[in-house]
Amino acid sequence: MLPDRRMKEQDVSWNVRGTYFENCPCDMVCPCSTSGMSMPADYDRCTVLLAFHIDEGNVDGLDISGLNAAVLVDTPKLMTDGNWKLGMFMDAAASTEQAEAIGGVFSGALGGPMAALGPLVGEMIGMETVPIEYVDDGKRHSIKAGDLLDIEIEDFVPPGSTTGEVSMLTGLALPVSSTVTVARATRSSINAFGYDLSQDGKNGHSAPFAWSG
Repeated sequence: MLPDRRMKEQDVSWNVRGTYFENCPCDMVCPCSTSGMSMPADYDRCTVLLAFHIDEGNVDGLDISGLNAAVLVDTPKLMTDGNWKLGMFMDAAASTEQAEAIGGVFSGALGGPMAALGPLVGEMIGMETVPIEYVDDGKRHSIKAGDLLDIEIEDFVPPGSTTGEVSMLTGLALPVSSTVTVARATRSSINAFGYDLSQDGKNGHSAPFAWSG
């Protein structure tokens, strides 16, 4: 079930905290992310997968901690042209009520950072409910959702670095976080909503996030 857009009309208080990562077909580093979507992607379409793990979350008193979600977005070369296609992957471990709450948060129906992207979405292409395994070991971040998603990105540490610190991008106008890592996909397979994609070796970012509405 897709998020009920009527939820945004209700007075719902919520907060979520966790980690996220993304993978898109751009070469390192994605011009869309670094320019606040004012520069075109490297290729004719941008198919970006955003994966979320909720460490702690509460939506109008409903606990959604420990659950996962992902969003696949298909955009034109210049994201601000709009007419995005958007599909969601919902954790099968979520109850019906939890799924509705998570969908409201990550679709922007309940406000918050993702709501700013709402006017750009032209088509909701579906929702898949599937067991989701999300792993974050600090520098490697992965999601596996049945046969639909199998993606891992690794944060980039410059060769010869004496500190081992991950390269970061700061001051960004992104809905998830203004600071994200530089990363690349070590594996990437997306087979859902009519897409059959491999974005191995392509761009990635990761960051903690904390939202409320």
